[in-house]
Amino acid sequence: MQHWITLPIMLPLCTGVALIFMARAHLDAKRAVSLISALLSIPVTAVLLIQAGAGEYQVYAVGNWQPPYGIALVLDRFAAMMLMMTSILGLLALLYGIRSDDKGGRNYHALFHFQLMGLQGAFLTGDLFNLFVFFEITLISSYGLLMHGAGPERTRASLHYVILNLAGSALFLIGVGTLYGVLGTLNLADLAIRISEVAPEDAPLVLAAGLILLVVFGLKAAMLPLYFWLPNAYSSASPSVASLFAIMTKLGIYSILRVHGLLFGPEAGVLENAISTWLWPIALLTMIFGAIGVLGARTLKRVVSYLVIVSVGTVLAIVATDDLATWSGGLYYLIHSTFITAALFLLADIISNQRGQAKDYLKPAQPLRQPRLLGSIFFIAAVSVAGLPPLSGFISKASILQASAGSSFAPALWLILLAAGLITLVSMSRAGSTIFWSHSDDSNEGTRRADKTKLGVALLLLLVSPLMTVYGEALLSYCQATAEQLRDTSGYIDAVMPIRLSEEL
Repeated sequence: MQHWITLPIMLPLCTGVALIFMARAHLDAKRAVSLISALLSIPVTAVLLIQAGAGEYQVYAVGNWQPPYGIALVLDRFAAMMLMMTSILGLLALLYGIRSDDKGGRNYHALFHFQLMGLQGAFLTGDLFNLFVFFEITLISSYGLLMHGAGPERTRASLHYVILNLAGSALFLIGVGTLYGVLGTLNLADLAIRISEVAPEDAPLVLAAGLILLVVFGLKAAMLPLYFWLPNAYSSASPSVASLFAIMTKLGIYSILRVHGLLFGPEAGVLENAISTWLWPIALLTMIFGAIGVLGARTLKRVVSYLVIVSVGTVLAIVATDDLATWSGGLYYLIHSTFITAALFLLADIISNQRGQAKDYLKPAQPLRQPRLLGSIFFIAAVSVAGLPPLSGFISKASILQASAGSSFAPALWLILLAAGLITLVSMSRAGSTIFWSHSDDSNEGTRRADKTKLGVALLLLLVSPLMTVYGEALLSYCQATAEQLRDTSGYIDAVMPIRLSEEL
């Protein structure tokens, strides 16, 4: 079992390589291999989630090269939670994709698993340079997945996406190189130790490197002013890819929490909480501009894309508060927002397929083939994403508001969070009334009922919200323990660095 922690990386890696060699094989064979691998990832990450739930860190030295000289994989509650979310979302997005999306190119399944590999590796790595490596794996895979199926709209969106992320990769290397040049290490735990002891004359350079990394992670997370690539990219991607991409922005948030929370946290000496002062106003503005985008969007997919931006701003604002009680509600909200936006991308595609030439544009169109069924599903999704009771959106926002009551940052957070929820409610109400009640004279005879598998996948993703409500107490307890572990940066450092110390002794 000591090597179990490597399976979330090795399983999609081996699957992706095998699928490359199967590029000319029959599509059903590739689907079978791809689906089996995605199914196996569920018990693999479930075991890691159970192990991490005990509260102990697991550190794996790749090749038995001890930190900080070798590659270290580190598992804690937060990493295990993200691994589990990625596995579930990856399986459901793949199930949706095999109904139509994978017909647009022979390497869809290989790219899909390399994307999963990059995500899982980034959540596990304890080394800043290998975080860059896994970032690049996710980016290269996402380039191919975004272009999958071609078309002028996807080509334009992909071009912007590629150029921006290439610039982000260059900045990432500059930030990493600066930290290594000043501190002589890239292991996160070792970096945290050396930053806490950094000389005053080197502190500005280290802070500059940290801010460069914040820009890189902010680009991935789509925070202001680096979010403008996301609506075009996500709304033009194939539905299964857009659904999987719902967790891509959370990779940026994870990196900010992991890297900046560890390196510039409460034990960073003269650089203690140096990043939070920058993050707080940016996060609030991200929420504001995301909500404005939701209100002004002209298609349902763009509405959902801007809802992703609102969720990013919400989580980043909570991270910037540096308040333990608020963090637990923020982690709960992170889970909720990932699955609900992923479900909405799939639902938008199902609705679009029944509206003829109007597709998902918010304008009168032909009646849907299944208005009652799709209308009921849309209503549940709208209630959850707007944060209305009794679903998980309400529980997450209520816990955030309750935890932040009486704090100095509460007025701004309450005002913007509640205003964003109101705007979301108005926008979803407008979209629902237009799609389900405003009809043109066109006939719907040329459209088909929703594919049962596609509809089932969207419902399964949507089912996460009521399940999070039913098991809300247990999940909030896990999020509370996760927040406590994240805040205890000394626990992470002590778990990783004794391996090196014992070797030296």
